[in-house]
Amino acid sequence: MISPNLIITTDPSCADLALEELRRVCPGAAAVARPEPGVLVCAADSGFGDIAAKWQAGPPVFTRHICPVDTTVAVSGAADVDLAALEKACREMCAGRLAGNLSFSVQTRTFGAVALKPFDVNTRLATAITELSGAFLDVRNPSQVVSVVLAGSKGWLGLSTAEQNLSNWAGGARRFAREDGQLSRSEFKLLEALEVFKLSLPKSGTALDLGAAPGGWTRVLRRAGLQVTAVDPAELDQSLAADPGVRHERTTAERYLQGSHPTRFDCIVNDMRQDARDSARTMVRYAPLLAPEGVALMTCKLPHAGRLPTLEQALAILAAGYRGAGARHLFHNRSEVTVCLRPGTGGTDTGAQRSPS
Repeated sequence: MISPNLIITTDPSCADLALEELRRVCPGAAAVARPEPGVLVCAADSGFGDIAAKWQAGPPVFTRHICPVDTTVAVSGAADVDLAALEKACREMCAGRLAGNLSFSVQTRTFGAVALKPFDVNTRLATAITELSGAFLDVRNPSQVVSVVLAGSKGWLGLSTAEQNLSNWAGGARRFAREDGQLSRSEFKLLEALEVFKLSLPKSGTALDLGAAPGGWTRVLRRAGLQVTAVDPAELDQSLAADPGVRHERTTAERYLQGSHPTRFDCIVNDMRQDARDSARTMVRYAPLLAPEGVALMTCKLPHAGRLPTLEQALAILAAGYRGAGARHLFHNRSEVTVCLRPGTGGTDTGAQRSPS
């Protein structure tokens, strides 16, 4: 059996889809261990660097995070012994490979009955790496990542760039602090989407929020400086109702289109609770309202059964009005995939079309 050489992380409900995505770029790949639902230790014929390069060119939809397995360490359960073993393995792995002029982070995840705490491992290894290379620690925005996964009697370590890992965050778990005035958990979905798709909202301009109530996404857009038209027959939160930068159209997305809209929007967002295909048809009708340099974001709500065919159908519909700029099942998504769109047609370069049927 081939030794494991990478670990992929996904939502537990998407584990089989993520494994099939891996097999699409490396047909011989197999999961040799599953320390936690959604965490797969895999053996693949291709090297981690080759797999990462393919996914950098065309990111997967359901795989949130990957990291290499460069070395395996036996875990005894004695904290002092295990910390010493991990430090020794880390020093050997990083020697001559970790760049001293770039930032780094140590990301440790533990599963099951493991005596070590992630904080203790991170601290011990970060100190060793700094002594070894002179590199500086940057937990939030590292260039290089030492990944450590501990489960039962095994520990897996790997060194990679944050870009190769598909996410700067361990396991792709991007967490945001809850703010005063936050209206809903859905705000995290929009904030994460802006990061994942590397989008910068204009400092000023106009945005259209379809299915806006109670107004979480509208609040995020207003904080960015945009004037927002919020379309929803339901009421917005009182804090937004009094905001002169928010115009609330108390109607459905379909009826709103029947009016006159001479101004195009710099940003259109859609988090409506609607079948992904119906929502995609609505978005195509709104395509003429998106400014030439604008961006659109929508969530495709997917059924538990037939998720991939439904997503592919929705993306095919969207291709009639947009160029796809990405599709990802984000950490803050549930039974949905977030899609990034640009004006014009030309297919959806999202990765989903390269996923297995």
